[in-house]
Amino acid sequence: MHIEINHDNHIQYDESVERHVRQTLDSTLSRFADQVTRIEVHLHDKNAERRGNGDRHCLLEAKVEGRPPLAASEDADTIAAAITGAAKKLQRRLDSDLGRLH
Repeated sequence: MHIEINHDNHIQYDESVERHVRQTLDSTLSRFADQVTRIEVHLHDKNAERRGNGDRHCLLEAKVEGRPPLAASEDADTIAAAITGAAKKLQRRLDSDLGRLH
């Protein structure tokens, strides 16, 4: 499962963010590793320099072999919370979508 991470200039992106993304996706989506070929991660701050609640946004798009892509997103106060929330939502979408096939 290939993970591609994209972010805007307003996200404090460093090794810890990348590590959190990879660990979160590995732990929540590992059972789908055979079907999901790629996950695109899009991180951005909706309010830029202004502070606000729920302004960190994470969008995950999973490319599933032989199926249309599935997406999930989450807004949160921190980028870590947004990543975790979006991963849980994507896990439920994959469970639902791929569960119907079996």
